[in-house]
Amino acid sequence: MDPTRRLPDHLAAHAVSFAEEGGRPVEPRPASTVVLLRAGDGRPGGLEVYLLRRHVDMAFAAGMCVFPGGGVDKRDFDADIGWDGPTPAEWAQLLRTDEAFARALVCAAVRETFEESGVLLAGPTASTVVADTTAEDWEVDRRRLEAREVSFTEFLERRGLRLRTDLLRLWGSWVTPVFEPRRFNARFFVAELPSGQVTRDVSTESDQVVWLAVRDAIRAVDDHRMLMLPPTYCTCLEIYDFVHPGDVLAAAETRELTVIEPEAQVGEDGAYLSIPERLVQLGADVADRMRA
Repeated sequence: MDPTRRLPDHLAAHAVSFAEEGGRPVEPRPASTVVLLRAGDGRPGGLEVYLLRRHVDMAFAAGMCVFPGGGVDKRDFDADIGWDGPTPAEWAQLLRTDEAFARALVCAAVRETFEESGVLLAGPTASTVVADTTAEDWEVDRRRLEAREVSFTEFLERRGLRLRTDLLRLWGSWVTPVFEPRRFNARFFVAELPSGQVTRDVSTESDQVVWLAVRDAIRAVDDHRMLMLPPTYCTCLEIYDFVHPGDVLAAAETRELTVIEPEAQVGEDGAYLSIPERLVQLGADVADRMRA
């Protein structure tokens, strides 16, 4: 992978204008993203991830393939929500924030995953998880959540469910560059698809969904057959060598969680987005092995 990523013409022009005029960055909105994983062929690059392609008319990341996720909203701050697994205080230490905000980030991760894929990381007890969410009554509830007609707490309480926060692991954090008109501070979580559950093409923000082997996703981006934002692409690179979802979750326990905030680098041949050198080297290494 190149040390920087070329920006589309419209973003390049915006980045140049922002730099020349001394623009003021928009405050990034907090968001949560979940990398849903399932077993593949048991070889490096074979682990499968769930991707959604955002509608081309979306205001942010139009036409890009992304993991399920979205912004934190006021519903996610409800302290009365049923909760199992690491406590909000433990998540706060890991996320380097206060308990209320940590609770909201975790709730947003679980809620957005259900809204955008139909997968629910919750169960009636601390050791069980709901096995099937495909019936029409589940779809009614999902649509009501998505329309903000019901809170996540109310939805779980009515079904006798509690969040299974132990099914999530924090993987990293990316902040949208300062020149972007819409910015997010997105925490990336990883989770294995629960046994018995299936994803569904239900998101109103996407026009296509797919389970794809990591190697195939990387190759599609490299061959210009698929568009991805750098955080999504780099996450695929980072999990390339893991052959089972449990391996990714275990690796997350010892991850370096430095926040990544790419910058625009403007030259005579256009504008590029910088990424950390370790990811540049990882991209080159993965590309070499895929060719071999």
